[in-house]
Amino acid sequence: MEQARTLKSLQEEVHEYISGFEEGYFPPMELMARLTEELGELSREVQHVHG
Repeated sequence: MEQARTLKSLQEEVHEYISGFEEGYFPPMELMARLTEELGELSREVQHVHG
């Protein structure tokens, strides 16, 4: 049986993946803008399906 992964182990895995790219993390404001855009797209789809 597979053991549950912890939030810390998931964060470390994501950090290791992102650190493998030259540009690394997005600046905070750009990250917020990108996340907001993605959330808007998800909201549109949920509204379309369950509206």
